[in-house]
Amino acid sequence: MTRPVNKIKAALLQVHSIAGLILALLLALIALTGAVMSFEDEIVEHLNVEIMQVTPRQASALMPDELVARLEAGQDVGQVAAVALSSDPSAAVRVRFGREEQGTRRTSLYVDPYDAHVLGSPRGEEFFATVRRLHRWLLIPGDAKGWGRQVTGIAALGLIVMLVSGLVLRWPRRASSLKMWLKPDLGLSGRGLHRSLHAVIGTWVLPIYLVMTLTGLWYSFDWYKDGVVWLLSRPHVAAAKMQPKQPRAPGRSDPVQSMGFDRAWATFQREEGNRFSRALLMLPAGPGTAIRIRSWGKDSTLDTTRDEFRVDAVTGQLISSDRYADKTVGERIIANVLDIHRGAILGWPGKLAFMIAAALMPLFAVTGLLLHLSRRKLRRPAPPLGRLVPGE
Repeated sequence: MTRPVNKIKAALLQVHSIAGLILALLLALIALTGAVMSFEDEIVEHLNVEIMQVTPRQASALMPDELVARLEAGQDVGQVAAVALSSDPSAAVRVRFGREEQGTRRTSLYVDPYDAHVLGSPRGEEFFATVRRLHRWLLIPGDAKGWGRQVTGIAALGLIVMLVSGLVLRWPRRASSLKMWLKPDLGLSGRGLHRSLHAVIGTWVLPIYLVMTLTGLWYSFDWYKDGVVWLLSRPHVAAAKMQPKQPRAPGRSDPVQSMGFDRAWATFQREEGNRFSRALLMLPAGPGTAIRIRSWGKDSTLDTTRDEFRVDAVTGQLISSDRYADKTVGERIIANVLDIHRGAILGWPGKLAFMIAAALMPLFAVTGLLLHLSRRKLRRPAPPLGRLVPGE
């Protein structure tokens, strides 16, 4: 019985080592960029607090179309693609822009909602946008439409293989001993210390890495995303979510220039009243006249716990409403994939734990490489002893 088990573990060790050697640097890069983004919202808000607030006034705030018109009349800002509005009279309006012909996107602007005066561009936005593209697509051209997302997906699948094989390889004889599982032996040195750190700290972060990879695959493979939607959603919801996106009609004039926000905004206000804290209005990027509106309630603490509406920009007719409160448990899991991926679902302690786990990924790359090199050294045959001749 022992010999077959040893053969299986030897095979798993080979798989674990080869996958680690191939993916170590890539996984370390993806993990470190994820750690950098862990507290992005808090950092950006701290850096830009002075341009995110205005002095409330007695006058009514401008309607979105008039605000955009005044903004475009004052300077060449490019094509407005979305505006973020708030029910707070002291909150500035954030204006986002569409991609230009060369594929670049201008940084967003914070604007005074009462007179369209530009307050400034948010500091840190370009930095985090670059880190995000590196994390998701490795800065490979095409972004989400390029093959960078498949590369990161393959790396995530490789990490799952390493996690499962690593767990089997380190399964102790006394599996019920908490000390064996969770306490590294810092009294060791050399190979023993490297193995203890690699195995024990790996046990600490294994659940977090599994959550990260299983949710990260959502952004890499359409087949995985469709499978999760089919598994966790009601049939009619799954059918709607898995509809292929309509390609943008060639030669069609940009919808940003042919429609506005006002009618959709008026419809949304009639539907929501004063129940929302902020709303993001997005013009369609392809054919059609449906404006998407994401709305966050006043008691919402997560970015993903939001309602979503589609309103016809020409007629002001409400096309659909997708409220978070109406979702099933499975559909809420799908809606919260991003916050689960980064630990935000557990509040700031969860984000901190996920950030530390991600920052520890280089440790496994280094200790894993050292263990591989030491194994090769141990397997190297000893040099033959020379023959002794008389007189020696």
